[in-house]
Amino acid sequence: MVQAVSAAMRSSGVVAGDRIAAVITNSIEAVVLFLATASIGAIYTSTAPDMGAKGILNRYEQIKPKLLFMETEVFYAGKVIDLSGKCLEVLSSLNQRGLQSTILLPSRITGRVFTLQALARYDILSYADFLARGDNSALTFEQLPFNHPLIILYSSGTTGTPKCIVHRAGGILLQIKKELAYCYGLDALGTFFQYTTTGWMMWTLLMGSLSLGARMILYDGSPFHPDIQTFVKMINDQGATVTGLSPRFLSEMRSQGIQPHEVASFEALQSIAVGGSILTPNVHAWAQKAFGPSTRVFIAMGGTDICAAFVVSIPSLQIHVGEISCKSLGIKVEVFDSHGRNIEGTGRAGEMVVTKGHPTVPLFFWGDKSGEKFRKAYFDMFPGIWRQGDFMVVNPKTGGIQILGRSDGVLNPKGIRFGAGEIYSVVEQLEGVSEQVDDCICVGQRRAQDPEERVFLFVKMRHGYSFTKILAMQIKAAIRNQLTARHVPDFMIEVKNIPYTTNGKKIEIAVKQIISGAVLKPSASVANPEALEEYYKYCRDAEVEASRAKL
Repeated sequence: MVQAVSAAMRSSGVVAGDRIAAVITNSIEAVVLFLATASIGAIYTSTAPDMGAKGILNRYEQIKPKLLFMETEVFYAGKVIDLSGKCLEVLSSLNQRGLQSTILLPSRITGRVFTLQALARYDILSYADFLARGDNSALTFEQLPFNHPLIILYSSGTTGTPKCIVHRAGGILLQIKKELAYCYGLDALGTFFQYTTTGWMMWTLLMGSLSLGARMILYDGSPFHPDIQTFVKMINDQGATVTGLSPRFLSEMRSQGIQPHEVASFEALQSIAVGGSILTPNVHAWAQKAFGPSTRVFIAMGGTDICAAFVVSIPSLQIHVGEISCKSLGIKVEVFDSHGRNIEGTGRAGEMVVTKGHPTVPLFFWGDKSGEKFRKAYFDMFPGIWRQGDFMVVNPKTGGIQILGRSDGVLNPKGIRFGAGEIYSVVEQLEGVSEQVDDCICVGQRRAQDPEERVFLFVKMRHGYSFTKILAMQIKAAIRNQLTARHVPDFMIEVKNIPYTTNGKKIEIAVKQIISGAVLKPSASVANPEALEEYYKYCRDAEVEASRAKL
């Protein structure tokens, strides 16, 4: 399959350095496209079909692909989704920006081949017709330098145009192979499953399992449809030895009272990697107990910026609940205060920084010819030092690491700096609260007229429950007792929705900006942009006081 696609690409004039883009499911076709693109030395990039046309164009208009592969009809959560309208919008724009050919993939449900008559003047092919362009020449992988571009990933773009992050082939291969082998414990006899879409950096990690000779599981669909038990059973039935899941998924399992060993045996499962957002200690403890001592549940935290983990765990080190065992091999992670001093041994939280170069520092941002955007993104605070933008602390007793949240979303009331993750941890472990509270988001507010920051805890309740004064008092008391009185939010307000990215991360920074007076235009990376509308009113004191009076 890779040979056929590579040959068709070469016959279409694709050469090293060309961009090949896809709007595609997590499928065998996506894997084949990625490998075929790499064989030529072209640069691969992909987004998931659930991204809106605007989000796709915000990314692909910048990189100007030569070929575009696009899904036409997909199946998700029991629903058939027709993408032909999205195809029309995307192609109409990209064909004005150097797109040479578009290849429409057949329906995932019926196999039907779509035609877009409205764009007949452009070069639009079916997948079968595209493959027919190729010949039977042997598959050849071009021999290229270590730093040759392999893939373009994108920043979330929640508060602006996404950055197009270009990663080198040698660095990506070396870093991912090291991570999967030494940290995840994957080998040629293993089977790797990572729940991801093709638009997330974790899809690239999944592809890296091929370099170890491991088997990988491709899954496209909702983990909650028809129910969580079906998804969990699939992991067992497929014989996964290493699995990547999100904190949100584990939290939902816990709140529904699902015990994995009542669903399946999980005899093959050796480790579960949890990342993407903060895993609170109580959910970590629950997951480790629920899956049992033969399965290692560990946290890995990295970023699209390096397409790897900064901090992770290895099988030979003890895992302390809620903590990450060590720094990633070859990445010199340190903790700096605002003056650029290392405070790692003090037990105080600070900025996660990387003080030496490593193989997966991005090559550049596509289109950033001067390099100014790249410099501002990572090296503006501490010249010559990479600042990731995460708030981090090292436990002086265990050596374990905790990521407390984004440093630009750090809470700072009365000069006391702490991360939202500390609040989430307290709320989640309160007895009986997880049955009532669906989720919460904690942010700071500082408007032009405010002398200091005020902390808001917005709470979304489960169906049938309301946020009562008694529950608010319980949460306040727990935060005061487990943290300090200065950690207690100034306001606790019930909301209808919590905004998330398409990868399931809470969008704290956008909410912070909104309640501080900013007007934002949600990007396509926001899964539920309508949820942000509710927060604008909390920029006004009268609305805040009215919500407080309801308790």
